[in-house]
Amino acid sequence: MTQAPPRLLLIDDDISLAKMLHEFLELHGFQVTVVHEGETGLRCVNEDPPDLVILDVMLPDISGFDVLKRLRADHDLPVVMLTARGDESDRIFGLMGGADDYLPKPFNPLELTVRIQAILKRSKLDTSGQPARDTLNVGPLTMDLKRCTMSVNDTPVPLTAAEMRVLEQLMRRPGEVLSRAGLTKLALDRPIEAYDRSIDTLISKIRGKLATAGIKAQCIRGLRGHGYVLDDEFSAQD
Repeated sequence: MTQAPPRLLLIDDDISLAKMLHEFLELHGFQVTVVHEGETGLRCVNEDPPDLVILDVMLPDISGFDVLKRLRADHDLPVVMLTARGDESDRIFGLMGGADDYLPKPFNPLELTVRIQAILKRSKLDTSGQPARDTLNVGPLTMDLKRCTMSVNDTPVPLTAAEMRVLEQLMRRPGEVLSRAGLTKLALDRPIEAYDRSIDTLISKIRGKLATAGIKAQCIRGLRGHGYVLDDEFSAQD
């Protein structure tokens, strides 16, 4: 039986760019819906959630960051943000808000395609529609990669797709120090850039969520000049 193509929602008010991306992404095996306003995009997600959202920061009605905040309040789906502003602060703000990747304009549409494929492959679907089948266990942590869920002693922990990918790499190698550059390549599928703090931001978010679930924040330790390591022996707080 033929698998349905992954479904993307593109929210961007640049009509010519949106038209070009629509055609390009469909040529690469995606089904794409395009809207030009944030509120319209939110309604589309609420009515029929896609597999991934491509979200522009600068929209005519509401900010893309506001759209991201409202998406994260009700949905757990991957989001790639686009912006004409390439400032590191904007990227960090987007990642802290729950974005899975961030691409400054202008960009090569092939790079966007590759990043989307990587995110879907590491979350729910790859472009052939095949789900992941792994389950990872480290101490009280359990990650079900088939269902894209994370739990601490059977208590769900809500992680974004990017947070899941970072923690997945640490859980696959407990006790092993992974460099920031290595984590960026393994989890985000791109080389680390100068002054890139994406991994640090995601680690901070993961620590906070694990702490809320009863895990000591220092179970993921940072080693200055080396990277991060998930301790292979730890337990939930009493």
